[in-house]
Amino acid sequence: MQAAVSRADLKRFVDLATSTPTLLLDLGIVEKDYRTLEAALPGAGIFYALKANPHPEIARLLQTLGCGFEVSSLGELKLLLDLAVEGERIISSNPVKSPEFIRKAYAAGVRHFAFDSAAELDKIAELAPEAELAVRLSVPNDSSEWPLDKKFGVDIEAAVHLLADARDRGLRPHGLIFHVGSQCRDVAGWITALEKAKLLWDEAARAGVELHLLNVGGGIPVAYSRNDVPFPAAIGDAIIETRARLFPSEVETYLEPGRGVVGRAGTMVCSVIGVADREDGRWVYLDAGIFHGLAEAMGGISYRFLSLAEGAEEPCTVAGPSCDSVDVVARDVMLPRVRVGDRIVIPACGAYTTAYSSEFNGFSGPDTKIVPSVRNV
Repeated sequence: MQAAVSRADLKRFVDLATSTPTLLLDLGIVEKDYRTLEAALPGAGIFYALKANPHPEIARLLQTLGCGFEVSSLGELKLLLDLAVEGERIISSNPVKSPEFIRKAYAAGVRHFAFDSAAELDKIAELAPEAELAVRLSVPNDSSEWPLDKKFGVDIEAAVHLLADARDRGLRPHGLIFHVGSQCRDVAGWITALEKAKLLWDEAARAGVELHLLNVGGGIPVAYSRNDVPFPAAIGDAIIETRARLFPSEVETYLEPGRGVVGRAGTMVCSVIGVADREDGRWVYLDAGIFHGLAEAMGGISYRFLSLAEGAEEPCTVAGPSCDSVDVVARDVMLPRVRVGDRIVIPACGAYTTAYSSEFNGFSGPDTKIVPSVRNV
């Protein structure tokens, strides 16, 4: 659920951000939300999706908590190796990996890779022949705000052929992976995906391929401007009940949360750099926008915008600082009549903000500042 942000907390956030834009990162919330996911799906292997927020302090904390990591690139791999994360605690679920990444990950002890094509099998057979493989199954993403089903994944028939091909080539087909989409708002998304996974599981067995692993991916949501997202406990219960109904009791389960671990932990503080009353209403321009931390607004993520300014609220269009007209973050945002120089606080910005940020048009993205807990978590 959304955490209430009092006026006193808003002031503390504003005071903590000595410059803007700044992402205030509360590691206490990271730990709390990681522990919540552990409790929601007992016994599962949890692998933090580093792409959500690759700040080294997040990785260092999760390492001490016993969390694993999911990576896709040489840069992400290097970050973990620099922190002395063991290779056996790292997996790669990107179905299309560069040969150099596979080579270096395998040399570092990474043994779990996803795939969804014959070309990927060719690379793995050459560069990581003893790896355990999980085929990426396409599943519906209807319940997600940020669908991930348009680029990766294959249907059941193709998945069975790939698994059998891997076996026939002396590789180790071990399991399957799916992703219900980022910010999944309905537990039915996981239930439907697991039911489809069961069909693949059975077809693979008939083809002589015995699977052992269910990787249920990510998709754990956080509350932005709406509260109607399922709690991790409800998601965990749905996965546990469906798994028990459909799969062998000894099946291994992996979970790859990103947003669900770090989303609530970050609070963005921006400055108002311009205001304008136009024919279509009042516009408020911030020093961070689509290209500088708030890219997910393009895909349906609806942030909250909070201000210490006094007075009645009115609908505004919130935009970023660049010259590109796509740099519009949100419309019909209720704000008081803020002025140039006022601060705007945006909660739940821990995921996919700094990671997506660029320096387009010469504007810098947000700095990150580790801060003590300043609000009820």
